[in-house]
Amino acid sequence: MNSIGLLSRGLAYVVLIDAALASATAARAQWPGWGGKNRDFVADAKDLASSWPDSGPPRLWTRPLGPGYSSIIVADDRLFTAYRSGDDELVVALDPKSGTTLWETRYAAPVPEGMDAQFGRGPNATPLWHGGRLYTLGVAGKLHCLDAKTGKEIWAHDLIKEFGAKVPEFGFSSSPVAFKDSLILPVGGPGCAVMAFRLTDGSVQWKKHDFANLYSSPILIQVDGEDEIALITGTHVVGLDPATGDMDWQLPFETQYKTNILTPVWGNDRILFISSVPEVGSRGLRLTRKDGKIAAEQAWETRKMQIGQGNAVRAGDHIYGSSGDDVFFMTSIEASTGKVAWRERGLGKANVVYGNGKLIMLDENGTLAIAKASPEKFEIQSKASVLKKPAWTPPTLVGRHLYIRDTETIMALDLGSASGAGM
Repeated sequence: MNSIGLLSRGLAYVVLIDAALASATAARAQWPGWGGKNRDFVADAKDLASSWPDSGPPRLWTRPLGPGYSSIIVADDRLFTAYRSGDDELVVALDPKSGTTLWETRYAAPVPEGMDAQFGRGPNATPLWHGGRLYTLGVAGKLHCLDAKTGKEIWAHDLIKEFGAKVPEFGFSSSPVAFKDSLILPVGGPGCAVMAFRLTDGSVQWKKHDFANLYSSPILIQVDGEDEIALITGTHVVGLDPATGDMDWQLPFETQYKTNILTPVWGNDRILFISSVPEVGSRGLRLTRKDGKIAAEQAWETRKMQIGQGNAVRAGDHIYGSSGDDVFFMTSIEASTGKVAWRERGLGKANVVYGNGKLIMLDENGTLAIAKASPEKFEIQSKASVLKKPAWTPPTLVGRHLYIRDTETIMALDLGSASGAGM
């Protein structure tokens, strides 16, 4: 065999190894970061109960946990989240069967100068598990890579001191995303609005742009086979090349206080859903490739759906979320047109997870609900008070087990039916 043939065989072998490693990593990561496997808050859930007793679904365990809004991730048969104790932040690994602490890593994180702590002192961002490592961002801009089995620090950065990052008004909140060998993270500040760090050693691969006051978390999408980062800033929605950080497109999306929180929602129809407070409402952006470049155009807009704080999920051709300002409605809109399918009251401002054909909703008052949701109707089947206000952290659903927290407590619930197959 000639050298070209040997090279081809070698490359094919490497590709097979990479695919096998990726498959093994995926098998170990049940809910590896913000929004789950695809950052879309859609769970591979089965055999969920249609209703609960008045006291709510069965509790597997409950235990105290300090303040913070970091959501709960599940990988390698462990739970990971972060919380605050005084001027320190702690990243914690828990046994999912009992809630017992397996390890904690503590670091100093006093509230940085210029941060408004009236809604809490964080941490706000959600850890990311990738390849046996845990990547975390604290409210004061402390970025850590930890060994997921032991909590031992592998590398770390202080985004403010090292890179001149600008503190968002309510603290650092964006959750990182992995792309190939990179950790991509909205940072905020002149020349470092978005940064890419090498996963293995934390070295900077690129840092670009001048956005500030970033709260939304980025998503990795594909447009006609090409990878793209979609991110909502304080004033725009943008598309970036994840390999270089170069700007591919941007459209204005500015609110009075330049505070956009929602994570964008992507669909196979190339519609990117974005939403914010009532003054801008929601928009559907259509992304296409033209002349080798990705282009974005607004397909529709509506103020009948407004998600200022919270998340949204897409199931089929419709998007579901908790819409409103002072009064909140669970709302469904058609992704391709923005046409409202229904608006229903019954809960406060809520975060949502979709699985097994059902919406699981946790509102800020600590009320948990399960509903049948379709383009035709919305029907709450059960609800119960399980946490205290403010319960602003989205639920995590793995199999039939739901993990939730407020600023005092974390708990595990069994949402399975009596005949369910289990986790």
